[in-house]
Amino acid sequence: MGPAPRRLIIFGIASFFCIGLLLISLAGFLSPVQNLVSVPLGLLQQGASGLSRGVADFLNTLADLQSLQQRNAEYERALINFQSEIVELREIRADYERLTSLMNFRGARQDLQTLAATVIGRDTTGILRTITIDRGSRDGVTPDMAVVTELGLVGRVARVSATTAQVQLISDVNSFVNARLQLTRAEGSVQGTPAGGLQMIFIPLTDRINDGDSVVTSGIGGKFPRGIPIGQVTSSRIDDTNLFQEATVRSLIDFSRLEIVLVVTGFEPVDLSAFPTPTPQPGAAGGQ
Repeated sequence: MGPAPRRLIIFGIASFFCIGLLLISLAGFLSPVQNLVSVPLGLLQQGASGLSRGVADFLNTLADLQSLQQRNAEYERALINFQSEIVELREIRADYERLTSLMNFRGARQDLQTLAATVIGRDTTGILRTITIDRGSRDGVTPDMAVVTELGLVGRVARVSATTAQVQLISDVNSFVNARLQLTRAEGSVQGTPAGGLQMIFIPLTDRINDGDSVVTSGIGGKFPRGIPIGQVTSSRIDDTNLFQEATVRSLIDFSRLEIVLVVTGFEPVDLSAFPTPTPQPGAAGGQ
């Protein structure tokens, strides 16, 4: 028998078998078998369905995660931009507040003509205590001009170039400012200390010193305008010579954080060198 008749016989048997199973199923004889087989098939179907849902959820989660990562990167870039803007706005606000305070000082002291300057350098090593500002002779700044803020006296101009000036702080040990106590009117001289503080020296023993009293420039000597705040008295004692009193003075200015100052341009220091103090001549008293 050849291959072709054998295939026809197999096909016929298979067809007859399938038709027979269909007729038996229609007659209801295979219901128990179908019920028995449907249980594991149902479980397999549920498992396959659950697996497909899990795979779909996993793929959706990956897509959402990628989208979230992209959004997160966008938010981080936006946050960096916002932070830089916040820093810039804070600087603008700080400059505005400082300038507003200086303008208020100008309004309160209309007797003083001032020029705003920015601090561009500082030397507070202990040997020298100076700051450098971005104003010089081209702006009308000259040596010995007073430098102030809204909180009080900063120092005086020591050296000047065309575009900059060096300011000697009142906390420098070589700085001396004639001053008086605002309440008791006691006079003395404010000097810088090696530690960067202030002390008021040469206060007469008969004068009263109150802690918390304000110290202002006296105008004596003509080097500084009168009435500029210097600081407050925190303590006092008799000096080592027992001839004078001295007081520790706390400035309201943080000299290490100065950023904007005012140069007093409308006050011309008085040169008293043209009026030397006469010295007594030997025997002059006896000859009169």
